[in-house]
Amino acid sequence: MALLGVQPAYADESTGPVVTGTVATNLQIPWGVAFLPNGETLVSERNTARIVSIVPGKPVREVGVVPDVNATGQGGLMGLAVSPHFWKDRYVYAYHTGVTDQRIVRMRYTHGALGTPEPVLTGIPTGTSHLGGRITFGPDGFLYVGTGDAGAPANSQDPASLGGKILRITATGAPAPGNPFPGSPVYSLGHRNVQGFDWDHQGRLWASEFGQATWDELNLITPGANYGWPVVEGQTGTPGYVDPLLQWTPAEASPSGLAISGNVIYIAGLRGQRLWAIPLQGAGVGTPVAHFTGQYGRLRTVIKSPYGGLWLTTSNRDQLGVPGPDDDRILKVKP
Repeated sequence: MALLGVQPAYADESTGPVVTGTVATNLQIPWGVAFLPNGETLVSERNTARIVSIVPGKPVREVGVVPDVNATGQGGLMGLAVSPHFWKDRYVYAYHTGVTDQRIVRMRYTHGALGTPEPVLTGIPTGTSHLGGRITFGPDGFLYVGTGDAGAPANSQDPASLGGKILRITATGAPAPGNPFPGSPVYSLGHRNVQGFDWDHQGRLWASEFGQATWDELNLITPGANYGWPVVEGQTGTPGYVDPLLQWTPAEASPSGLAISGNVIYIAGLRGQRLWAIPLQGAGVGTPVAHFTGQYGRLRTVIKSPYGGLWLTTSNRDQLGVPGPDDDRILKVKP
């Protein structure tokens, strides 16, 4: 692990977040988590294409199966997001892999069931790996989308491709007003595989990114900036490309979800099987600390709960995990 090119000392793992309970068990690769304003939570399962409802004190309940999901390789049903105007429009958004492309659809959630999907954004490159999948409505009310290069690195530097980007769109899929490239949904480019992002209290957007064989990354996102893939990977100081603020070897991270709670960035590690905590310090970040290393297996999604604390999902039923009897699980974490 390197911090601005310097190998830092590991801090004490005995302090910091603790697991305080289990939200749900026996899920099949939980990927997206979306909190509804009525106290209900929706969770997507990558390979089954199911969306299930979690309500405290009640059994997990299926509320719909998204059609035309192609769960090949790393693909399937991934990110979920709830409309900022859910009480009026009842829309739930989902990112999924299809046979010919990846796309974002939305479904109305009424009477405890999801309706027919409506396409919002289509044409995101597809494949069997590097597929992104995270979607979140930002503080500005627009939908942000993390995509991957889909195994074709040239997509990341191609301004006409939706692959290897962070996208910013309206609720109906149009390029959001004020995007850095007029008429384009592209917000930033040169990414290999973005699977997590969140905003800090200053309104800055941070993103986690899978590297190839050398460096995984934590990036501070600037509209219109180029983060270098596949020309560069990690911190190189190459003019024209933005260096990550932090980098890890894939064995330590393989980062997926990212959440910010207080002044700390949390990143869930798949191959690394740990939860990274990175303090925000001024314009930069402090020394990262690893938690839960190897305790719960592969960690996919970390998200701030409206009920306090964090939710953390395992991903041990994917093709690279070793599931325990209760996997996959959603854990409740106190930061």
